[in-house]
Amino acid sequence: MALDYRKCAEEIFSHLGGRENIISAAHCATRLRLVIADNSKIDKAALENVDGVKGMFESNGQLQLIIGTGTVNKVYDEFLAVTGMTAATKDEVKAAAAAQAPLWRRILKVPGDVFVPILPAIVASGLMMGIVEAIPKFYAPFGGSDWFSFLDLVANTAFALLPVLVAISAARVFGCNIFLGAVMGLMMVHPALINAWTVGNYAAGEIPTWQLLFFNVKQVGYQGHVIPVILAVLLMSYIEKWLHKHVPEMIDLFVTPLCTVLLTSFLTFTIIGPVFSVLENWVLAGAKWLAGTLIGSFVMGAIYPITVVMGLHHMYNVIEAGMISSTGLNTWMPIASAANFAQFGACFAVAMKVKNQKTKSVALPSSLSASLGITEPAIFGINFRFMKPFACGMAGGAVGALCGSMFKLGAPVYGVTGIPAIPAVNNVPLYLLELLIAGGVAFALTWVIWKEEAPQAATAGAPAAAAAPAPAAAEKIEVPTVSVIRCSAGAVLQPTKGRVIAREEIPDDTFAAGILGEGIGIDPEEGIVVAPFDGEISSVAESKHAIGIEGSGMEVLIHVGIDTVGMNGDGFTPAVKEGDKVKAGQKLLTFDREKIKAAGHPDTVVVLLTNSDDVENVECGAK
Repeated sequence: MALDYRKCAEEIFSHLGGRENIISAAHCATRLRLVIADNSKIDKAALENVDGVKGMFESNGQLQLIIGTGTVNKVYDEFLAVTGMTAATKDEVKAAAAAQAPLWRRILKVPGDVFVPILPAIVASGLMMGIVEAIPKFYAPFGGSDWFSFLDLVANTAFALLPVLVAISAARVFGCNIFLGAVMGLMMVHPALINAWTVGNYAAGEIPTWQLLFFNVKQVGYQGHVIPVILAVLLMSYIEKWLHKHVPEMIDLFVTPLCTVLLTSFLTFTIIGPVFSVLENWVLAGAKWLAGTLIGSFVMGAIYPITVVMGLHHMYNVIEAGMISSTGLNTWMPIASAANFAQFGACFAVAMKVKNQKTKSVALPSSLSASLGITEPAIFGINFRFMKPFACGMAGGAVGALCGSMFKLGAPVYGVTGIPAIPAVNNVPLYLLELLIAGGVAFALTWVIWKEEAPQAATAGAPAAAAAPAPAAAEKIEVPTVSVIRCSAGAVLQPTKGRVIAREEIPDDTFAAGILGEGIGIDPEEGIVVAPFDGEISSVAESKHAIGIEGSGMEVLIHVGIDTVGMNGDGFTPAVKEGDKVKAGQKLLTFDREKIKAAGHPDTVVVLLTNSDDVENVECGAK
């Protein structure tokens, strides 16, 4: 019996606590995405029992109802009609959800949003700085050469003018004019001001001041400072937006920028800068104490991966930038390196020990990624999923960080850990020893403590439904070996043989634009589609040309052909039904390539990660 879309929408609405409790609504390929004001008003049990709702979960501040491919859009249209709401995009819903997050989470999220875009510049400069400073240790004449002077300038630029980079990035985050943001950053390191790194050479009475109203302002720059810059641009964003709303359009172009810069600069140099530069120095002092004490480093090495799971680890960039600016040495980096390399050791132990080929195919590349400092695939795909490896990684990180503190390790760089940080660290042999200890402890503990669970089999006399349906005995499952999508939740294997093409090359505007999610296309060589990972079939299109599969936090849509919905199932034979449990390599669908071409459609097989907004480190392409 066909789903009554209107009734489904009405029942969903009736359990959400009223119209005033719904902030925003959108949908993706399979789910209705809602942002709710007060989750306590929701009747979750009733929602899960609504006919048409196949599942429910909360992610990134959104209430997501799984409805299915080809159905969710129809239910969504009826939902808008029932509630009187207007359609929203996924980005608008994400923004609304972020606004609903607890204040502490929103505050801690800001440094990550600001620093992530500028990390390439910081990493490049930091690594070059480490290399340039290391060469004179082996060849002393290089230290007095023109090449040294030139390369030192190149390496130091990003750090010397860090407030400018931070201001531009913060302006993007806060939605204000990035060029006005750049002006604020430049103003805070203006050459007319005394450089903050050399102000210590002046006696107290020698530092020039401005008398601005009742403020006595020291004419000192903010080189190396981060928090005052971010707060200055945040203030600027509020001033600029307020002026745009209240200044007549005829004079807005002239009045708004002028007043924005003037008011922001005055408040920055009189209040924000003096107050928050002191607070920032206190934060740095605390961080240096933690990194410099055995107990502090031991604790931080253990809990660092927990902050990665919570998405809060980017907040450390503020601390690391301040350390480099004040002392030239980032002593927080060895803690992060130990914690990350320990997760590598735990994940690598799983990869070496596990028999399940699907798990091994995820664990091995994820562990290698973690050794390079990108730990999300290892943590979310393996370690945190099995939990014991994650705990073993925490233990290894604690021991490694403790050793790093004892060895007095540091580097003039941040945003890079693990193996890539080797050229920049102040003592390479001891740094390698730290990594060996952290990874080795985690590997050994995981090897001893973690045991692979045997696959469950149906017991005698148990109902047939208790075990996942197995493919016919005559069929031999050939597990794909090539991954086409990789993310923090795991890997999507190539579901059909053929040439993999980029998403942008898919001959359909909707797929190519990534509206339904990140993914790839495949020019098929045969008419068989297999499961790209172990999971559950979430949907089979009525026209049989598309199948949804979920598992390990990934939601994937496999769509055979372009515009093939109009073929009404002719040429398509699904081998599974909704709710079936499947294994990687198990046949899902057969299709007739000649019939597709005869109908005038490309036979491109589209593979999309429809919840790509909800996972991190999405990477597409055959590998």
